Amino acid sequence: MSGSVRFGAAPFAGLILLAISANTDCAYSAGFKIVHAFQGGSDGAQPAVSVRDRAGNLYGVTGDGGGDGCGGSGCGTVFKLSSSGAETVLYNFAGGADGYYPGSVTMDKDGDLYGTTYYGGSKGCDGNGCGTVFRLAPNGTKTVLHVFKNGNDGALPEGDLVNVGGSFYGTTTEGGIKNCGPFNCGIVFKVDASGKLTVVHRFAGGNDGAYPGTGLTADSAGNLYGTTALGGSSDCEGSGCGTVFKVAPDGSETVVYAFHGGTDGSGPTSSLLRDSSGNLYGTTAVGGSSNCQGFGCGTVFRIGADGTERVLYAFTGLSDGSWPWGNLAMDAKGNLFGMTDVGGESSGVIFKLSQKGKESVLHTFTGGKDGSQPNGFIADKTGELFGATIYGGKAGEGVVFRLEE
Repeated sequence: MSGSVRFGAAPFAGLILLAISANTDCAYSAGFKIVHAFQGGSDGAQPAVSVRDRAGNLYGVTGDGGGDGCGGSGCGTVFKLSSSGAETVLYNFAGGADGYYPGSVTMDKDGDLYGTTYYGGSKGCDGNGCGTVFRLAPNGTKTVLHVFKNGNDGALPEGDLVNVGGSFYGTTTEGGIKNCGPFNCGIVFKVDASGKLTVVHRFAGGNDGAYPGTGLTADSAGNLYGTTALGGSSDCEGSGCGTVFKVAPDGSETVVYAFHGGTDGSGPTSSLLRDSSGNLYGTTAVGGSSNCQGFGCGTVFRIGADGTERVLYAFTGLSDGSWPWGNLAMDAKGNLFGMTDVGGESSGVIFKLSQKGKESVLHTFTGGKDGSQPNGFIADKTGELFGATIYGGKAGEGVVFRLEE
């Protein structure tokens, strides 16, 4: 899985300062290699990587570029990168009914790519469209499987899709039940290959949670695990600080953990990583300390099968980074790998974290050719890690990189 390209749906996103460093380039860290630097225009811009196939090809999306639509900056692309870094643009989004601003893609056993667009598909959601679910065949044929209407079916999908038994499950940040002020509370949905969409769970706000803006993780029994940005408690000025939830195959929801906004963190930002023992790992955007303008600099947490949370690391906002964003990856020894949005030299860091909470900074982004604002890892079976940055690179349009320890 990858971290989605961000377009500002989460209500707490304003807490995160998206600083871009103007520092000069420095030597890359050992093991950090640029796979592809995006140029904007037809090449795409603001990438996120999602999946790697058996031949070593990477697949992902760009939030911008690909054409001259969507105000001239392009509506986004789906791309493929060969093991040598050669790019093929598989699809250019056209906006409108076609959708625009894709978040990520996932691949089925036949090589079809499934994903979502944050906008487009309809004329709802202030005229931007409320988003789509799409399928892209290996021959380049794209099919819109579902158009969100901002009613009971949800609106503005942002997280990754997860494949469970040939159907795809995801979340919408809004839509569903109208209990969450100017925004509805969001849903968990299922869509099959024919395009039939089923609402699995509608969030109600309050203790139930609200605004699920990340992807889902499934266990072998078909239970789904995810996070909500708000709700779960009466803390965080009454809006709640976010939850970790479990949705059973019958749609019943259990709040596994409700954040309180102090040392335990607030505003979970990543899809959850689940290990073989049933522990869940993730990050919170803020909380964990009193640094970073009083909001806290974010945390990495582990939640046991009994629902007990342990903060493995609280960021300080210094050279260790601040405001972690994007999905975590884990190696065979249980070490976690992740990224922070800012910190280090203001453009983010790549970190490694042991199960005992020892953090090592593996790379500090300069905001130059090595990129700026990293947005999550994917890992393949060989242990190689791949990620992307939204900005930076030669043309400032983002890079895809490989990390080797």
